[in-house]
Amino acid sequence: MKHKIILSKMTTEYGKPVRYQLQQLALSEYIGQKISLRYLNKINCVQCGRVTQQSFQQGHCYPCMQRLQECNMCLLHPERCLVETGSCPENDWAHAQCHAPQIIYLANSSGLKVGVTRDKNVPSRWIDQGAIQALPIISANNRYQAGLIEVAFKSFVADKTNWRAMLKNEVSLLDLCHERDILMEQASSALAEIMQRYSGQIARLDEKPLEIFYPVAQYPQKICSLSLDKTAEVSGILQGIKGQYIILDTGVMNIRKFGGYNVELEI
Repeated sequence: MKHKIILSKMTTEYGKPVRYQLQQLALSEYIGQKISLRYLNKINCVQCGRVTQQSFQQGHCYPCMQRLQECNMCLLHPERCLVETGSCPENDWAHAQCHAPQIIYLANSSGLKVGVTRDKNVPSRWIDQGAIQALPIISANNRYQAGLIEVAFKSFVADKTNWRAMLKNEVSLLDLCHERDILMEQASSALAEIMQRYSGQIARLDEKPLEIFYPVAQYPQKICSLSLDKTAEVSGILQGIKGQYIILDTGVMNIRKFGGYNVELEI
């Protein structure tokens, strides 16, 4: 079975396990089967569709990447977002997320971490990170407010995922409600000041943790990263999918990294 497709971020549906779809193909149904991805030497921008010689930032052409760069500072550092100043254009696709309601959450992907995402990205954001547990703890009106809270928490908890440990499943279950209570106490002074400043716009949440299960038959003991930039074809037995990675018996590949690449997928 062969399909010519343009790679893009795999869409997900929460279930036990998570269901993954690559374009119109229910990829998680093919665990245990051999698959191959053959690069067809063509890249289409994932935003505007134009053909580009080089992919930037997970599948963008250079002009779209430049527009995305305008928003990159608040993607990496929400506390620097300009949404509160009125200079962040709401009708620009690169900035629209800044104006949307945000969730500050705890997740367990390679250990405890804090993060920020739009409320509409729950739980897909956690799945994309390969988290096995997640818990929303605070809601905010915009990205800047959420960034201030994240900074207050980052003094006490990490905000990064060790993707290698995540893919090896080197992670233990945590009591996220207990971790939340500890973090709230540790950051109580800074948090109280932020909530007073934005009274009525920030709220604590009383949610239950979500456990996430992935379609993985076998986790790799050693991580070997596969790349369409280094070899024209990636193939192997599909042993699982976690985050935005496919796990093959030959290595792992981040599908989202190669957004826009035209490939022939054979199963």
